[in-house]
Amino acid sequence: MLVKEYRIPLPMAVEEYRVAQLYMIQKKSRDETHGEGSGVEILENRPYTDGPGGSGQYTHKVYHVGMHIPSWFRSILPKAALRVVEESWNAYPYTRTRFTCPFVEKFSIDIETFYKTDAGENPNVFSLSPVEKNQLTIDFIDIVKDPVPPNEYRIEEDPKLFHSTKTQRGPLSENWIEEHKQQLAPLMCAYKLCKVEFRYWGMQAKIERFIHDTGLRKVMVRAHRQAWCWQDEWHGLSMENIRALEKEAQLMLSRKMAQFSKDDEEAAERAESEAGQAQPPGEPPQPSSGGEPLAGRGLKKQWSTSSKSSRSSKRGASPSRHSISEWRMQSIARDSDESSDDEFFDAHGERTV
Repeated sequence: MLVKEYRIPLPMAVEEYRVAQLYMIQKKSRDETHGEGSGVEILENRPYTDGPGGSGQYTHKVYHVGMHIPSWFRSILPKAALRVVEESWNAYPYTRTRFTCPFVEKFSIDIETFYKTDAGENPNVFSLSPVEKNQLTIDFIDIVKDPVPPNEYRIEEDPKLFHSTKTQRGPLSENWIEEHKQQLAPLMCAYKLCKVEFRYWGMQAKIERFIHDTGLRKVMVRAHRQAWCWQDEWHGLSMENIRALEKEAQLMLSRKMAQFSKDDEEAAERAESEAGQAQPPGEPPQPSSGGEPLAGRGLKKQWSTSSKSSRSSKRGASPSRHSISEWRMQSIARDSDESSDDEFFDAHGERTV
């Protein structure tokens, strides 16, 4: 497990950021749902009273991430594996978010966040033990100084250029943190304790480093720049306004993803029909060495999570989902060992925040 604490100072008040964050999340969910292999489904969005941080808002989402990971990784995984489940407990100013992939059983990302009225000077906001602190890497993110990849740069999302017409704030200089301290201007910090675990031998360190550098840090840099530069969109909104936008987004996304699912089913039916027509009449499928027809060893059956798939292979049944997952991860490890770090970390511009 690779653990890092990110500290992200922001030029606004903690209560301001509550609205900014929620507005940003629902907007990005809408913007990033494009089509097959790219989309967000909001399964639940409800209050809770007995959970992380006490009382707050619970959300349960599914991210379809096929178009946002390296192509070599995507090519050796089944479609069912290209989904990430997010559970989030928002008891602001404390939040906790957990990401898992049902297919990759030894993978998880756990993020705890505290929002504090300071510039990131709190030495131990998460009350870690001395041993935990010694194993921790602290990484400061500056929304002005930290670079953004050229393909992700937007002039309207540059804090060095942005000026708010509603609040008259901005642009920010490279010394904005010190200037805000001296002027007693609004200043806060998001403290994020991020734990990434990918327990597969031969590739754990590489994958965990990739997730921190690309899946977390780069995403957080851009997202917090957007939170600041989108303030003319969210400034003045109430929590009631935000909840209404979230419900609207949930309905829109469910309709869009339902259409994608329908299109997939129709494509699968066409492919199955064409495969049936290609079979010469009167000629049965050829059996495999184990006596099972090749048609019975298709991906649909191979990736089944039914009770049949969990029986022992000694009894002639399909391998279990767990054994398939282990085999796939070993294959990825072999492939990644043969590639350079440059090849591994190159996702060909397919990532988004």
